[in-house]
Amino acid sequence: MIKSNNDDNMPIVLGILGGGQLAKMLALEAYKMGLNIAIIEKTAQSPAGEITQNEFPAGWDDKSELEKFIQASDIVTLENEFIDPEILAQIEKKRTVFPSSKTISLIQDKFIQKETFKSHGINLPNYAKLDNTAEAKEFAENNSFPIVIKTRKYGYDGYGNFTARNHGDIEKAFQKFHDGEIRPLLGESFVDFECELAVMVVRSSNGEQACYPCVETIQENHICHKVIAPAGISKEIRNKAQNIALECVRAIDGVGVFGVELFLTKQGDLLVNEIAPRPHNSGHYTIEACHTSQFENAIRGLLGLPLGSCQMRTGVAVMINLLGKKEGNGVPQDVRGLLSHPKVKLHLYNKKSSRIGRKMGHITLTGDNIEDVLKEINLAYDSLVW
Repeated sequence: MIKSNNDDNMPIVLGILGGGQLAKMLALEAYKMGLNIAIIEKTAQSPAGEITQNEFPAGWDDKSELEKFIQASDIVTLENEFIDPEILAQIEKKRTVFPSSKTISLIQDKFIQKETFKSHGINLPNYAKLDNTAEAKEFAENNSFPIVIKTRKYGYDGYGNFTARNHGDIEKAFQKFHDGEIRPLLGESFVDFECELAVMVVRSSNGEQACYPCVETIQENHICHKVIAPAGISKEIRNKAQNIALECVRAIDGVGVFGVELFLTKQGDLLVNEIAPRPHNSGHYTIEACHTSQFENAIRGLLGLPLGSCQMRTGVAVMINLLGKKEGNGVPQDVRGLLSHPKVKLHLYNKKSSRIGRKMGHITLTGDNIEDVLKEINLAYDSLVW
């Protein structure tokens, strides 16, 4: 166990870069395990910042604020992959950081991420750097339309994606992503998939590793809307997906918890889409459905403690994201209809404002029969009034 840098008699302080819902759920598990929390974010009263006295709202780009955060923390992790590796390297001079700056440098840029996985023999969609529209059109000719054009950095929930179905769409994509700045772009072949899958992997600082069941993710406007655990595919494919996910995390020498997204093609092949170096939306079901949640295991892994069981405690589970349907107040108008389904678990993130597609919370239901669980959770979801 790591002792506090400030006082051997005080609880360990876990510093988290970022203050959103992932940091909040990580913090809640940390409190259960006797840790304290420090949060640094670029705004005050973030969902995680509100539940700690160690809140640093000027953000990591403020050198003074970052130094205060470092001094308040014993070990540091992150809730998103958008922090420059140089910032992590600066923190590493004084504190242990997981995932490390090296790990983040291998995956933050999606082109480098794919090159890293390719060098380890991991199957991927066809891809290429796109520095101009001519290269994009050549890529489309070699791979056929449609193609997917992505920003290489800082894209999430579909905000950095554009599906181009013709040459005109390629021009539109470059105009969109180069509006005001030149953003490095990546082209990917369009995958005609059977379904989208995800596997959560936890890897400890002591080398122990484990993975959660393979789940199916269902998207709405490129944003994860629903997760079904376990995925309704063959045991052979589920096991193969888990092994691929483990190999992805080993390839980047990852420590902590990671979400690996995959495509199952109609030909039965598995292709890696991308990896997230943090707790992941596709793992929220683990809070109710597994012996050890992704958040608890993340902390165990960071501290080098024995990992908890990733096995499910129930036959099936379904998680539905509560995505914003309007601009304005982030608080639902009425949750009584949803809560009239007593087995459904509600998680609200306490975000102050809503926007269309923003993740405002999630609900989870466990059971033994997937048809029954889907029917009840869909009814509960439809009864929530925003």
